[in-house]
Amino acid sequence: MKLTPLINLLFLVTSLSFGQGVFIKGKVVDANNAPISYANVMIETNGSGEFVKGSATNDSGDFEITNLDMGAYILSVSFIGYKEIVKEINLSSNLDLGVMVMQEDLQSLEEINLTYKKPTVKKEADRLVFEVESTALTEGNMLQVIQSTPGVLVVDNSIMVKSMTPTVYINNRKVNLSSSELTQLLEGASATSIKSVEVITNPSAKYDAESGVVINIIMGKNLVTGYKGNVFGNFTQGVFPRYNGGMGHYFKTEKLNVSANYSYTQNKINRDSDEEINYFDNNQNVNQIWESSVNRNTWSKTHNLDVYLDYMLSKQSTLSLSANTLWMPDFEYNIKNTSEVFDTNESLMYYFDANNLSFDEKHNLGFNLDYLHLFNEEGEQLSGNAHYTTYGYARDQSVNSNYYDTNDQFLQATSYNTYSNQNTNIFTSQLDYAKGAPEVSSFETGLKFSSISTNSDITQFDVFEGEETLNPDNSDAFDYREYIYAGYVDFSNDWELWSLNFGLRVEKTNLKGISITNNETNKQDYLSWFPTTSINFKASDNLSLYTNYKRSIDRPDYQSLNPFKLYLNDNTVVVGNPKLQPVFIDHAVIGASFLDNYTVEAYYKVNKNNIYELPTQDNTNNILTYAPVNFDKTVEFGFDFVVNFYLSERWYLYAVTSFYNVQDEATFGSNTVILDQWSNYSELSNNWQFLKDKSLNANLNLIWVGKNLQGFRIVEDRLVSSLSISKTLCKKKLVLSLTAEDLFNMQDMEDATRFLNQYNSRYNDVDSRTIKVGLRYNFGNTTLTSESDTGKDLQELDRLGTQEN
Repeated sequence: MKLTPLINLLFLVTSLSFGQGVFIKGKVVDANNAPISYANVMIETNGSGEFVKGSATNDSGDFEITNLDMGAYILSVSFIGYKEIVKEINLSSNLDLGVMVMQEDLQSLEEINLTYKKPTVKKEADRLVFEVESTALTEGNMLQVIQSTPGVLVVDNSIMVKSMTPTVYINNRKVNLSSSELTQLLEGASATSIKSVEVITNPSAKYDAESGVVINIIMGKNLVTGYKGNVFGNFTQGVFPRYNGGMGHYFKTEKLNVSANYSYTQNKINRDSDEEINYFDNNQNVNQIWESSVNRNTWSKTHNLDVYLDYMLSKQSTLSLSANTLWMPDFEYNIKNTSEVFDTNESLMYYFDANNLSFDEKHNLGFNLDYLHLFNEEGEQLSGNAHYTTYGYARDQSVNSNYYDTNDQFLQATSYNTYSNQNTNIFTSQLDYAKGAPEVSSFETGLKFSSISTNSDITQFDVFEGEETLNPDNSDAFDYREYIYAGYVDFSNDWELWSLNFGLRVEKTNLKGISITNNETNKQDYLSWFPTTSINFKASDNLSLYTNYKRSIDRPDYQSLNPFKLYLNDNTVVVGNPKLQPVFIDHAVIGASFLDNYTVEAYYKVNKNNIYELPTQDNTNNILTYAPVNFDKTVEFGFDFVVNFYLSERWYLYAVTSFYNVQDEATFGSNTVILDQWSNYSELSNNWQFLKDKSLNANLNLIWVGKNLQGFRIVEDRLVSSLSISKTLCKKKLVLSLTAEDLFNMQDMEDATRFLNQYNSRYNDVDSRTIKVGLRYNFGNTTLTSESDTGKDLQELDRLGTQEN
């Protein structure tokens, strides 16, 4: 790609814009007189070494730095694989340095490659930081990085940190997507610019109270002026083939930093299920046994476009614009269900086939405006953020069922069509102030306002002999409004041996939900306080002790509050619950880190009003309903053991094992049910670098999830596994990657519910065993280094809910 006209135009615009001062120009070539493109050219003051300006050579090796004051400077020219050129210059007028020849320095490059070793995992008192810049994972997509992050589990389009659903941020900006849409976004987004992933188990008070556990993906932005980009493509073979491709562009001038990423993903995913329901009579004896074989295929076409723009208004002020957009013009799913009904003697009574076909169109568009001002005193800053998200979907669904007797004779048919829509608008504004001495003490405070409005409707028509008839009992409209007012203070201080962080957040919530057809109104108005604290004591150079506590909230997502009934077939229905209460969570941890590589933790957590979606069977009408309900509480406690170290210079290992107990308690009528289960979660992650130039990288990740309890459902053992390999070629411009998932075919999910008069089970054969090949080509100034970007946290947004069933 030829960029000479673009860079020359940039020089011209820069010259016309400033029109004063003097300039330096020159040409950089190698020993063969071939131009060196995108070499970094830096100007520093002679004496203090203070950075003044920087640029990069164009395709012809030329550079020009304008608007310089007269005086003494140090000019340096650097490029990977070449010896640095350093010159002392005195500017009294415009200066043409002519041709400068860079000599190769292969020995230096080799030494850098062999000795550079960035820590892969860093365990802190409140978080785990997973560095991925130097691993094979950055040659894949963001979802692969999340899957390989220690302590994080991705199964069936859901991201979990042990038993908790985390809030996902990119550069401290909340990602406003449902669980399945989030995985699609991450799968379609390139990981090439990821610096690290933070798993924050004790977020400070500046995070919204709903952020119980945070996964923050830290991206990078260019330091030196210039342009770089990449194009990539991936092919994945599971049960069906999947495709993913896209491009990324990064451009920086002295004041402007722009990046844009686009990807397109086309998927077809399969899932097979075997389900069994035992319906009881009034004497609590099994009356009927329903056995179902379900095949579900989903098709999706997804466009993702992310744009980030930073403009330096002055040396102390920066204005940032960003957009994270998802458009899914086509999302289809087809559920084919064959159910056989048996009596108590296990004799077939009848059976039926149900075909559920749905077509969706979705969009999720999020926009941020950020302002950051740095004061003269180091560590003091003021920042503001305004955010707007618009989310919507439209669904057309048709369900047809045919019933047969034991002799395969047709009995009857049922058919209905459903049309539903949802539009959600989220607006937030936030102002934050911070002051402190870096690595000594800090004080932060801020205010935030959130406004959420959702309008949705559903209309069902029964179909008989090709004619649609309105079914008013299964048609409705729902309007929802929510306002949250929040403020916080956060203080931290480090002493020689002790460090302390304490924060307090207050949130005032006011909400109102109206079911139009049923004329039902649900209101909630509450004020809640959320303290957080973390204490660390350095007992010796090899031992640190710490403890932390956090109170948080988990509000119901907007879809769960929606009272609509969505029938998957005549006997299976998904319904919301507008009377759901928020979950309040108290989480305490005590731990020790020693010898830099070992960590031991004990924790205790109570979830009051915990929300689970229960498969509840109606034994009178033989209907299975999936509905979210509030439990009385869920109590979890456990012990974690973590180790990470280099087994050799090129082999890094991370291992964790956790033994924990979960106890669910809920009241149904006059009956209180208590169930508990001990479980084990273990992870082994390996990172290798091969060949002399470390151009071959591999990562093997194994996660064992033992038998565990999730909302009165006993979930059986699973082994999650992945292997990723990448090889760089053509001076690191071309990257080939290979990724295999579910190596041992043990990620299928089996669960059972058995309490009171509830007795059902299911086995899900998920489409998780895949092999993926990828190719990425980097162009432009691929030597541009990165620094972490910062942004504002948003917290309202995974509450958009999941629209798939």
